[in-house]
Amino acid sequence: MGGKFSSMDPMEVQVPALNTLLDRDPYLRPYEREFRRRYAVFKDYVERVNSSDGSLDSFTKGYNYFGIHVNADNSVTAREWAPGAQQLYLVGDFNGWNNESHPFSKLEYGKWEINIPPASDGSCAIKHLSEIKLAIRGPNGQLLFRLSPWAKYVVPPPRSEGFTYKQRMWNPPEKYQFKHPKPKRPKSLRIYECHVGIATSEGRVGTYLEFAKNVVPRIAKQGYNTLQLMAIMEHAYYASFGYQVTSFFAASSRYGTPEELKELIDTCHAHGLVVLLDVVHSHASKNVDDGLNQFDGTNSCYFHDGPRGEHSLWDSRLFNYSEYEVLRFLLSNLRWYTEEYGFDGFRFDGVTSMLYHSRGLGQGFGGHYDDYFGMNVDTEALVYLMLANYMLHSMYPEMITIAEDVSGMPAMCRPVDEAGIGFDYRLAMAIPDKWIKLLKETSDDDWDMGNLIHTLTNRRWMEPAVAYAESHDQALVGDKTIAFWLMDKEMYTHMSTLSDSSPIIDRGLALHKMIRLITHALGGEAYLNFIGNEFGHPEWLDFPRAGNNDSYHYARRQWNLVDDELLKYKFLNNFDRAMNHLEEKYGWLRQDSVSYISLHCYVSWKHQEDKVIVFERAGLLFAFNFHPSKSFTDYRCGVDVPGDYRIVLNSDDGEFGGFSRIDNNVVHHTFDEGFAGRRHSLQLYLPSRVALVLAKH
Repeated sequence: MGGKFSSMDPMEVQVPALNTLLDRDPYLRPYEREFRRRYAVFKDYVERVNSSDGSLDSFTKGYNYFGIHVNADNSVTAREWAPGAQQLYLVGDFNGWNNESHPFSKLEYGKWEINIPPASDGSCAIKHLSEIKLAIRGPNGQLLFRLSPWAKYVVPPPRSEGFTYKQRMWNPPEKYQFKHPKPKRPKSLRIYECHVGIATSEGRVGTYLEFAKNVVPRIAKQGYNTLQLMAIMEHAYYASFGYQVTSFFAASSRYGTPEELKELIDTCHAHGLVVLLDVVHSHASKNVDDGLNQFDGTNSCYFHDGPRGEHSLWDSRLFNYSEYEVLRFLLSNLRWYTEEYGFDGFRFDGVTSMLYHSRGLGQGFGGHYDDYFGMNVDTEALVYLMLANYMLHSMYPEMITIAEDVSGMPAMCRPVDEAGIGFDYRLAMAIPDKWIKLLKETSDDDWDMGNLIHTLTNRRWMEPAVAYAESHDQALVGDKTIAFWLMDKEMYTHMSTLSDSSPIIDRGLALHKMIRLITHALGGEAYLNFIGNEFGHPEWLDFPRAGNNDSYHYARRQWNLVDDELLKYKFLNNFDRAMNHLEEKYGWLRQDSVSYISLHCYVSWKHQEDKVIVFERAGLLFAFNFHPSKSFTDYRCGVDVPGDYRIVLNSDDGEFGGFSRIDNNVVHHTFDEGFAGRRHSLQLYLPSRVALVLAKH
């Protein structure tokens, strides 16, 4: 998209706070021209929107114009964008499926409109829940049947009718009314990532209302303050985990109705939880009959034509972010979920794929800045993300946005007025990879403490990261969770508190707690856990599909395991809860003091032979002994602030499945003798495979 700003010499483009970014990282100075060029393209987008639609506010409410709307007099107005079509018709139950009795009128710029008067009794001619479709005469004259891209409610067909989803009119006589105010944006994000469908222990798809009643209270009790919902945007293929979206404006009907999703979000707000949507704007399903693909009979419309419009690995379509109406569609999609459903933020999926023409495939991203500023960068997608963040944060000051990016793009989490992309956080994706690599390939004796610390702390200054020990992908069939890598088949026989002691289970419980605590405390400025992993959920996730005879056996969460007092899963759950509540009290993740925490998160000790790591953060002293067999008495640890310290979290406590080898009531006095670069020191009893957290008493 050319324009006034992008036609200027980039060095003449004014970026309000660019020097803030460049002064913080002088190594970005050689790329100043590129930052200014990106910002110029962003400014051109904003200017075009303001001149064509009046404001970004009206432009991003496309759902009020497009799609099907019932007017005050019960007449119906429908509008679509189908630039490649010769003609559009609205068909459905309301007209006896007459393909051509209700034609649209053609407007300018590829838009179409139809108005349908009320029924003779004054009611709406298209009844609530009746089926509707668009009949589109494509460029070659063929009549194609499609679902509206703006459909609010689509449902699977009866099994006897195949697999193509059906659009239903959503015009309920009563809409859900939100009862609870939104919570304030948390200063620390402790995120519980979850999937409504698998959240039941029964072999079926769970529902919004069951989740609200049974799971939300668990999450709040565990000390999480943020819920991240996966697989909400409608996806015809359940086993896609929600990442092959077919209807972008429709909340998935397999869990319930739109009003029931609203009730779920309202329930979260009542429990003090903010709710993030896992939004997929990086690609779309290739489905034609019930997706966006070939909507107007052409291969383009919402997507690039040719190879640029195809993702070779995901077998999906790639959006054309330079197309004005595509921008309207995607930005309006974000506002729809914010305004209609009350979501408090978004986790953007597949950002790496968006940022690079290579889609990130086969790229190592070794850290050289040339990787981020060359011809491989997809400027149109990058500027779309700038626009999305600019829009969301300017209209909703409490908004939270998270980028799933593995590349480490500089300024990903800096404001747009610094020529940044504008996210609040990025996912620290190297951390779960490191843990799985260690567990799969390295014996406990050979763990490299220095390399582990590097992975946990290697992030850009003042660009907050979400730390997590394991990803949802690792729970899928073909991979293993951390708990299953650690304990595997022993979980079937030795997780009872009455069973014989097992060294594999003892090791697994100990390391599970230590891995999660050090990730929580050192790996970022927010923390994330996937549903069930907090208590070491066994086995794997496998959605019903042809390859497993459509079984739901592994597409569920076995809450009975953690609720059973005779099983050891409760120990991991107790520790997870204690860890979160400790963060709530001391705030090592707090964003209002990110610069303070970053300055005062100091790793003073990483001893390879002892396998001991010691660091301070937010006034707390953390000590980890990863050694598989050595315990240490009177182990000296450096600490900067003198005084009396007491243990506030001890992974060896009995309530956490430990051996209770340490007296938590002992007061640890500091010595004036400095140690490990710190001005003072104290001595600790550090048993094998134990983590301690101490606070000044």
